[in-house]
Amino acid sequence: MTQRMVDVNGVSLCVETFGDPADPAILLIHGAGASMMGWPDGFCAGLASGGRYVIRFDQRDTGRATSWPAGEPTYGLRDLAQDAVGLLDVLHIDKAHVVGRSMGGGVALIVAIDYPERVVTLTLTCTTPGEGAGGVPLPGMSAQFLAAVPDEPAGSTVEDVVDFLVKVMHAYEGGTAQFDEPTTRGLLREDVLRTRSIESALVNHFRIDVDGPRSGGFDSIAVPTLIVHGERDPVFPLEHGQAFLALIEDAELMVMPDVGHEIPPRMWGPVISRILAHTARSRASEPSPV
Repeated sequence: MTQRMVDVNGVSLCVETFGDPADPAILLIHGAGASMMGWPDGFCAGLASGGRYVIRFDQRDTGRATSWPAGEPTYGLRDLAQDAVGLLDVLHIDKAHVVGRSMGGGVALIVAIDYPERVVTLTLTCTTPGEGAGGVPLPGMSAQFLAAVPDEPAGSTVEDVVDFLVKVMHAYEGGTAQFDEPTTRGLLREDVLRTRSIESALVNHFRIDVDGPRSGGFDSIAVPTLIVHGERDPVFPLEHGQAFLALIEDAELMVMPDVGHEIPPRMWGPVISRILAHTARSRASEPSPV
């Protein structure tokens, strides 16, 4: 569980692994503005205890990874997908079970479509297929969420940024009753202190080029796909998760009851169990030279 810096596609990414490298690999890709710490230690350790080699990492402009000037990112989702595949190369992993959350789900989708030989199974949590996917209109962000999420930190100190992020995380919960503010505040402070450029982390992923895969669409996904979605997700309402069932041939849906746009600690056990069962559906790969 030691974080280390690696060079991938001309940028530096921070990576941390849990478990035995001989076990099947699970690559975790987090959402916009979130570093690897968005996949908490306990969640990663739970997957590893089920016989998986778990990989989490800081994407560009998060955590300790290379950052761009705030408001001036020069990369898109395809670049982030190439980073994910390049990280597997650095770790000498031929194939992995790929898990993406929110924007990271979009990255995971590109990996599954453009690099199908590298993906054993796909899991998409709190993710959208995009507006109008499959010709079906999808609801937008809830009015409650838009009213609750703050525009920017009140100041530039660490505590100002932490206060801002706590309010954002509370809004992501969508009004659910089990928001643990003290724990969330402590984790966010730790993450802010390890972030190379908090200004870039706060804005750049929301300004990148949202380009899609080069090689096909949803009908190109030929691996078992698990959709995990919050019943009360205010960012991508449940209809977004349900839409994947009509778009991906081998897809199944797990709805987290009374959950917003996160996987809260009370849901770790059920979600970990479902991911472990899902990733056991196909013969798991072992790390091998690429």
